[in-house]
Amino acid sequence: MHSRAITIFFSFAFTLPTLAQQRDIDHTIARVIASTPAIDNHAHPMLSPPDDATDRNFDALPVDNMAPQTDPVAWRPDWPAQHDAWLALYGVNLHAPLTPEATKQLDAARDRVKAREGAHYSQYILDKSGIVTMLANRVSMGTGVQRPRFLWVPYDDALLFPFDTSALADTPDRKQFFPLEQKVFDGYMKGVGLTKPPATLTNYLFLVVLPTLSHQKSLGAVAVKFELAYLRPLDIGNPTREQATAVYARGVAGNKLSPAEYKILQDYLFRVIALECGKLSLAIHFHGMSGGGRYFSIAGVNPLNLEPLLNDASLKDTNFVLLHGGWPFVHEAGSMLQKPNFYLDISQQALSIPARTLSIWLREWLELYPEKVLFATDGYPFSSSLGWEESTWLSARNARQALGLALTGMLRDGEITSARATELAHMVLHDNAATLYRLPTTNH
Repeated sequence: MHSRAITIFFSFAFTLPTLAQQRDIDHTIARVIASTPAIDNHAHPMLSPPDDATDRNFDALPVDNMAPQTDPVAWRPDWPAQHDAWLALYGVNLHAPLTPEATKQLDAARDRVKAREGAHYSQYILDKSGIVTMLANRVSMGTGVQRPRFLWVPYDDALLFPFDTSALADTPDRKQFFPLEQKVFDGYMKGVGLTKPPATLTNYLFLVVLPTLSHQKSLGAVAVKFELAYLRPLDIGNPTREQATAVYARGVAGNKLSPAEYKILQDYLFRVIALECGKLSLAIHFHGMSGGGRYFSIAGVNPLNLEPLLNDASLKDTNFVLLHGGWPFVHEAGSMLQKPNFYLDISQQALSIPARTLSIWLREWLELYPEKVLFATDGYPFSSSLGWEESTWLSARNARQALGLALTGMLRDGEITSARATELAHMVLHDNAATLYRLPTTNH
């Protein structure tokens, strides 16, 4: 283990409860899990000071202005576990829910750490959370959120929507989201020196879509992200080029496309993007869990919708990662791991689902397809008291506890040896992602 990893381990060990204290987790497994620097497959880190004050590029579709939903317990202001994160990250002993005076104390403590760490603040959060590398799902990178600790995963949904989307804005949430996608699209058009979509589908592909993907790769992207489930179901069809060309011609001529017509174009464009991502060694990430907002289509995010895509032989060299583990479709998601180019991570579940519950299907996945399961946090700025910092730290702790419970159960039931448990811990926390993204693996 190199010196930087040792630094991360000691920081992590002093800020988290020792997993060996958990009576249901094998002590050896606990030590291995606590001492393994992790690759976080998915999160939304914010920039370091001073640019954090104006940073909105942590998400193409921020969920903070959506119609209210019933929040899970872990997102609520009275969630007791926040105390542990505030103490570990900022050295302040406060308890949720915060009073106005306690909120001032938290803000002041966080500001002191930011002032001390400066541009290294985002890396400080990784160190405290036991994370050596975080895949940063952001519109763009910036101060403190850069290689080598942060690897870029840009958003590419906007490439699927080159024309008027008003007919697709069928819920209050989507009425917000499509204008945000338009902003991203305008940025991509500006990047290729255009102000409007080209006259033909062929030119759109060769002047906009493919150059944008190539440019993202040149800037260090290791994957691209689709929040498609917020905009439509994940049933991606396989239309012909002739069908897509006809729809594109109608759209570029100024005709408002019906949802059915637009879906033909979206599905064709997605498959072109997926094919190119395979050539560029860019994985494709999908939002894959019940999403934020009261109008999110939970049925539409069922990962079984993706099976025809994964069965497309032309896309066999493109790797697909379902973020958030597919909850509530955790068994369906697990079954899809038999597809050679399909992976799962536990981001957001690691925050929202208690460790013992999460360990149940995590164990199921590890018993079947252990090389396809990835550690992740989905650290996100949910609120002033549960920022990306706290959610990253808490998710990392919970994920490690869930992994410990899953591996301990497998060990005590005679399914694996202690040596295999150690190997699986390294795989989930680090090596599976390292292999997928062609990064250095750990020294066991």
